[in-house]
Amino acid sequence: MTGSTGIAGLLRGNRGFRLLWTARSLSFLGDSLTLVALMLYVADTTGQALAVAALLLVGDFAPALLGPFTGALSDRFDRKRVMVICDLVQGALVLTIALWLPALWLLLVLVAVRAVAGQIFQPASRAVVPALVRDRELESANAAIGFGTNVGETLGPLVAAALFPFVGLRGVLLIDAATFLVSALLLTFLPTKTTRTQDDSEPATLWSETRAGLRYLTAAPLLRVIGLGYVAIVACNGVDDVALVFLAKDTLHSGDSAVGLLLAGVGIGLLAGYALVARTRFTMPVLLVAGFAISSAGNLLTGLAWAVAAAFVVQTTRGLGIAAMDVAANTLIQRAVPEALLGRVFGSLYGAIGIAAALSYLGGGLLLDRTDPRVAFVAAGAGGLLATVATAVALRRVVRPRAPDPAPPDH
Repeated sequence: MTGSTGIAGLLRGNRGFRLLWTARSLSFLGDSLTLVALMLYVADTTGQALAVAALLLVGDFAPALLGPFTGALSDRFDRKRVMVICDLVQGALVLTIALWLPALWLLLVLVAVRAVAGQIFQPASRAVVPALVRDRELESANAAIGFGTNVGETLGPLVAAALFPFVGLRGVLLIDAATFLVSALLLTFLPTKTTRTQDDSEPATLWSETRAGLRYLTAAPLLRVIGLGYVAIVACNGVDDVALVFLAKDTLHSGDSAVGLLLAGVGIGLLAGYALVARTRFTMPVLLVAGFAISSAGNLLTGLAWAVAAAFVVQTTRGLGIAAMDVAANTLIQRAVPEALLGRVFGSLYGAIGIAAALSYLGGGLLLDRTDPRVAFVAAGAGGLLATVATAVALRRVVRPRAPDPAPPDH
């Protein structure tokens, strides 16, 4: 399967997809601004690392637990309307925080509710992509979205640092609220064909629809392999964000700038990877396995790196692998899953991935305390490579050659 066009060509030629891409990129930029602003605010006002950890927990791990339910919402209602409402809710909550700056406990509640709204938005935005692009453009579309959201996340801390001296904490939060408003406005212009038609034969309650989605996810062999493989890779390799700090400072005896360089390496690799994958000539199962292998090998080799420069190179290469597995997994799911179930599958899968990442942070932290960064990286990479081999074997058993693409729809 060959992507039909690159990222730039797809954005130029498809107005509906361009609206979705711009809205998501703006939202991720705003999210990144708010994360930096609130982390600094909580650290300054409480002086407690535990408070900052709680902020990250309610903003990331807790909403992931609701993945099956949030995905069911985007299958139950019109997806365009779901995305617009989620953006408006997030914008209103960020505006409330900006104007009020509440006490820590209430701030955590508001951040948690905002994160749940974001968790509802994500499966809806992934599920709507096949309605906006041709089947043969799905690789390019998923790569474009990954590129845009990662640019937003990369630029967020830099933009926040530049704005803080001029607008302060409230100003940064108000800018984030504005990004959600603009995103919601853009999404209202999405083509009406993105509206989902409710199937009257489906279960009537949210709970029964959630259960139906979970049953489908666990019963479909291809989805089982993708889900278990992806979760295993993240559970093994998620520790790298924590371990890089200690590798740079304690093992390679470098300073804060080296930490920033190594963390930036993955981001650089991601952006390059999405640009390359947009024109990939590999089939999606091959790309998925390659992504698993490259991301895992990158961590293993990081543990063997003799200098910051060597670690930077392999972490950048690791970013290429992460981009590959992200695009491959999304594209495989969009092609294999019926449109009426896409939200539930995406919600459940990425909810499980979020939980796996949190467990990896916890387990990796314990491993770092008892060993050293090199051991943690080698163990993570080796575990990831074993998971890659198991996924490759399982995929070979369940993947069948695809029929030729149907004629593309008119746009």
